[in-house]
Amino acid sequence: MLAAGGRPAGSGRGYRADESDPQRTRSPGSGSARGKQGAGDADGSPPGGSLEQAKEACLRLLAVRARSRAELAQRLSAKGFASAVIEQSLDRLAEVGLVDDAEFARQWVRQRHSFSGKGRQALAQELRRKGVAPEEATAALDDITADDEHERATELVRRKLRTLPADLDREKAIRRLVGMLARRGYGHSVAYTVVKAEWEASRADSDLGEPDAPLG
Repeated sequence: MLAAGGRPAGSGRGYRADESDPQRTRSPGSGSARGKQGAGDADGSPPGGSLEQAKEACLRLLAVRARSRAELAQRLSAKGFASAVIEQSLDRLAEVGLVDDAEFARQWVRQRHSFSGKGRQALAQELRRKGVAPEEATAALDDITADDEHERATELVRRKLRTLPADLDREKAIRRLVGMLARRGYGHSVAYTVVKAEWEASRADSDLGEPDAPLG
């Protein structure tokens, strides 16, 4: 709702206009983010919040789901916490085992592989985006064996086969199934081997299920 002059009605201390607003005017010492940070520095408190506030923010994020150290640092930085405060808070939480990238990576890989059917390649990319160190990511990915990938890929292909048109051309079906596995992070060799075997098995089962043609 707009009041006279084009400003939002009730625009008091809680209202923050967008910085790109051409009609916005600032006065020295106004409630801008810079002004708030300056006030924090003046009274001796760190910009963005204290160490305890940073720890509390991390605990709230971890209550939703497990997160890597880099994810937590990024969220705290976005909230305006100073770099030194961020590092101290994460170090404290790491000391009590609440921030542990090695354990986070193992949980992530296990859950994403089991419940989302992700292959090693996709999981490696996800861990990299979350800032997990290469050595910790590799250790977590090693928990998935070649047999694990083959078994999970087989389950995915069998499920997809049930939805394909019965008259779909063999080559088109194989390309579609291999592409499905590739998008989930399975290597081409694994994908093609599994798809070819399951396609042939499904055709054999279909042929066995057909009634014998009448003689003569």
